[in-house]
Amino acid sequence: MVVSSHAGRYREIAEVLARHGLGFLAGITGLERWVPFHHGVLGHESRELSYTNPEHLRLALEQLGPTFIKLGQLLSTRSDLLPPEYLQELAKLQDGAPPVPGETVRRLIQQELGAGPEELFAEFESEPLASASIGQAHAALLADGTRVVVKVRRPGVVARVQEDLEILQNLAAQADRRWEAAADYNLAGLAGEFARTLRAELDYLQEGRNAERFAGNFAGNPGVHIPRVFWGTTTSRVLTLERISGVKVDDLEGLDRAGIDRRALANRAVGVIAQMIFEDGFFHADPHPGNLFIETGGRIGLIDFGMVGEVDEKLRGQLAVLLVALARADPERAGSALLDLSVAKRPVDRARLRADLTAVLALYQDRQLAEIDIAPLIGRLLALLREHHLQLPREIALILKMVLMAEGIGVRLDPAFNLTETLSPYAQRLALHSFSPSAYARRFGQAGLDAAELGVELPGKLRRILDLMDTDGFELHLRAAELEPLMERAERIGNRLVAGLIAAAFIRGVGELVVADKEEFRRWARALMGAGLGAGATLGSYLAWTARRKKR
Repeated sequence: MVVSSHAGRYREIAEVLARHGLGFLAGITGLERWVPFHHGVLGHESRELSYTNPEHLRLALEQLGPTFIKLGQLLSTRSDLLPPEYLQELAKLQDGAPPVPGETVRRLIQQELGAGPEELFAEFESEPLASASIGQAHAALLADGTRVVVKVRRPGVVARVQEDLEILQNLAAQADRRWEAAADYNLAGLAGEFARTLRAELDYLQEGRNAERFAGNFAGNPGVHIPRVFWGTTTSRVLTLERISGVKVDDLEGLDRAGIDRRALANRAVGVIAQMIFEDGFFHADPHPGNLFIETGGRIGLIDFGMVGEVDEKLRGQLAVLLVALARADPERAGSALLDLSVAKRPVDRARLRADLTAVLALYQDRQLAEIDIAPLIGRLLALLREHHLQLPREIALILKMVLMAEGIGVRLDPAFNLTETLSPYAQRLALHSFSPSAYARRFGQAGLDAAELGVELPGKLRRILDLMDTDGFELHLRAAELEPLMERAERIGNRLVAGLIAAAFIRGVGELVVADKEEFRRWARALMGAGLGAGATLGSYLAWTARRKKR
């Protein structure tokens, strides 16, 4: 049953859904009790027929305010969940809001920073540069003449967002119980993921840290400009950043007037996105044209770091496996890679998935990776995921959105732009990195650590089982003759575990030596090879001997 502490907001949500003929959503989330069904309010009689279903959903989200606008924007990135017509419509959601009065902004800055804007800045413009649902941006000037942008969070927005996030999580839980198909969508997981993303976006300190991390990643690239954070006038509610000025990346006439080579710019802009994904593993999750500025001389300026994504080593390895499988048109391996990447709430028909992938990859037989038109391939793979009720992790879904957005930017700048040619070297380097000796050494090392951890934890777990059996009065009778085979087997397992750990440590050490100092490795290569062969022979003989003892 829906919690009544937010009764007014529940009623408002239900009424907006009703006005747009979205009674199905009200029904599966338990909101129907807030609007009288018998008057047909949740039926199609109340909706304007001039709008399509996707348009009605977008309009409803806009009317429900900041949290729901952000939810729609997030859903617009989930090509694995929604069909294209909904994605295209939700991508139109505009995060705009009436500006906060200048006196309110001045009072908020005074509360946060201990002084008014006229004391902190040489100049401060009360009229905002932009006004969104969470905050608004004001132009200002520091005492040393540096031009900055001061972002100020709207008063009361945190309380409203927190209320809406709690409601969304309640509604997701209701839908999981009421709607049979909810098992295909992991609604509770999506609501929790969205809540974490939006709460991070509310914290300007986190956005400042994101900006500094990007600045570090691009420190060696003079063609990219990440704004400096001024921490002396930054808190969780106020953020002061260096102001980026230039021509928007989609302003073709402005770029031409500035003498910018659009073909070269297309490759460099997409290269920035590719570096974030494939090399840094930390990427800007909303690189739309409004966040990319081209400065005099062609330098790319990037702004707005509230929404980011991160790809850890494991996820990057899984992505590399998928890329290699697609490049080789290997449906078996591609299917396994997709399953490893995806979340499935019900059993998957692997044979059917493999057959469907075979049909898709047959279209790309005998082509090199650089020859494949990647956008249609992504579209076909996403349609397959929806058909087989598979979900991607948030980060992979965001990466796919970025790839498609990058293609849109590149083609707008240069109609002859080929996305795959630009991405292919980055993808190949990612694959080489993931399958390098050092990567395998790390995995072997981690496997050894996991095995060692299991060996350390096992006695404690056994002791707890024995305590539990003792507490419940369970009795176990064993004869000495029955214990001897068990002890021998335990001893063999322990010896093999130690041997495996030694082998893993040796492999890891060799891998790290190769990566760290190739010249030093060449000096020791012959000795290491000899030691490795000797150790391998010894270990193999030992394992064969223990297996033979086991057969006896």
